[in-house]
Order: sequence, then C-alpha cells, then structure tokens
Amino acid sequence: MPSDAKPVIALLTAAEEAPPPGLERLDGRARIHHATSREGLIAAIADADILLVTDFRTRIVAEAWPYARRLQWVHATSAGVDALLFPELIESTVPVTNARGIFDRAIAETVLGMILFFAKDLRTTLALQERREWRHRETQRIQDKHALVVGAGSIGRQIARLLRAAGMQVTGIASRERDHDSDFTAVYGPDALHEQLGLADYVVIAAPLTATTRGLFNAEAFRAMAKGAKLINIGRGPIVVTEDLVNALRNGEIAGAALDVFEEEPLPPEHPLWAMNNVLISHHMAGDFIGWRSALIQQFIDNFERWLAGSSLRNVVDKERGYVPPDTATESGPSASAAPAPPTASPPE
Repeated sequence: MPSDAKPVIALLTAAEEAPPPGLERLDGRARIHHATSREGLIAAIADADILLVTDFRTRIVAEAWPYARRLQWVHATSAGVDALLFPELIESTVPVTNARGIFDRAIAETVLGMILFFAKDLRTTLALQERREWRHRETQRIQDKHALVVGAGSIGRQIARLLRAAGMQVTGIASRERDHDSDFTAVYGPDALHEQLGLADYVVIAAPLTATTRGLFNAEAFRAMAKGAKLINIGRGPIVVTEDLVNALRNGEIAGAALDVFEEEPLPPEHPLWAMNNVLISHHMAGDFIGWRSALIQQFIDNFERWLAGSSLRNVVDKERGYVPPDTATESGPSASAAPAPPTASPPE
C-alpha cells in the first residue's frame, strides 16, 4: 500500500444490519467497503487491508477468502470466534482479533441475575402477581453457595468477581490447573470437571466453543452434577448436548437451567425447553447492554490506531486454540504484527 493511500476496510454485516455506529470517525482516514452478501464481500475483500466482521456467516467469509489479495488483519466484533475460524484462515499468517473485554461485566451481571432468579423463586413471584394472589413464602440466600465456572478466561473471571462480591464461593475449571488465582477460590484442570460438578450449587458455562468443549455437557456430566444444582450457559450452545439436558431436567438429575445460548438458534417454538417451568430462556443477549455496538467500534478503532502505528494488536486470537490466551490478551505475539502477510502463507511458528 502506498504511503499516502488510505487503508481499505471490508465490513461484513447481515443484510438487514446497518453499519455499526461510530465508524464515521474513520472518515477521511480509511475507505470502508460495506458488504452484506457473498458477492459483495468478494468485491470488497479484493483490495482490503482489514476485514471487520459483525455477521458471522462463516461460509461467506470462507468463500470470499481466496479473493483477498493483501489482507493483513481480521477483526470479529464478538468474544467467540469459533464460527469464523475456517481452515484457510487458521493456516494463514493473518491475525484475528476479537471483542474480548467488551461484554464481560454485562454477562457477569446476567449470570448473577439468573442465580437470583432461581434462589428468590422469581418465577413464582411473577405468576402470583399475574394472578393477584398474595402468598408469603421463604426463599434461599446465595451467600456461601458454591458456583463452579467452567471457563476461567476474562468472562469467567468477571463472573467470579461479581459472585464472590455477592458472598458466593467460586471455583473454576480452566485448560490447566492454577496454584493461585486472586478471583477464584481454586482453579482446576479439565480432568477435575466431573468431580467438581458434584460439589456445586450452580454450574456456569463460560467457555469458548472448541474441539474439546463441544458436547462437554452431556448425559455423563449431568449425572455428575448435584441433584439440586442449576446449570447456566452463557458460553456457546453446542457445549451442551440439548437432548441430554432435556432428559436430565425431566428426570430430576439437575434442578434447573438458565440458558442464553443453544445448539439451534433461534430455539424452535415447539422445543420442549420453552414449556419447562424450571428453565429460564434468554435470547443470546447476555452481554448486549445499551451502547454495546458503539463500544465494539471504539475497541476496533483503538486497535486500528495501533495497526496504523505498526504496534502490536490487542486481543489476538490463538487460532489453533480458538480464543485469546490469558497471558497474551493485551498485546499480541510476533505472529500478530501489523506488517502485511499474504492470506495463503504458511502458519506462523
């Protein structure tokens, strides 16, 4: 790219989605080519330096990928990037960054709300209000209850902080055991999952979707949980085998579930989960606070400034692992340099 040329950003959004607010701040500093279809993205990506993805239709990105001639960076406006990581992108030297950190606090607040929904029996409270029926009753406290957070990354860490502030005991499951962690009482490795499941009052899934987490919560995992425990999933739908969850709820193997994500989205209206009075259904919105779209673009612009300056990008995803490693969340390693790299180059060491 000539020194006086403006960088080109290919923006992929859903067909019905307008460009996210805040991108106008790049007027005069970059050329933005907005695409909403396969054909549009093929045209937009041909001369693009950066691909900004707000719509995660992997097939479209993968099909347009061979037409990218000088792409240097892909940014996803989500924390999870599992849907974006097709083989050609993984094998390339083009860095991928994500929206790590934007949704953490909002998701943690949602998790706390879900726990309080069960502990304070708010479903019954709402039903009694609707019937205008006065009935005094007692509810549980969450103080000293045990929450197990499966996925001790940035979202899991924020969940742990908030739940501990509410008086709960919080342990975690991570890719490896940690001897000391300021936010968790203890952090165990994957081999300890089933043992720890049986000790928790609330099990919170906050892990990314990877080859090792897909289907992690199956019939065996639900049998390992305490019968009075509740499952909360704000991670990714396919981490839970839905049929096994339905059976566990029906059979009383677990006491309830609060679900923000599902194997199939939207959840079909005829699905049995809708009719279960021990299930709380959210609509893949656990992190979507008022102003989140603007916050996402501000984060991208901050990284764009670093890219222009030749500095290391923030929130660089380990494409083999499928998430931002905790020890590299702030800045990237050598493979995420802002220097140009052809999309089809061999993987970095």
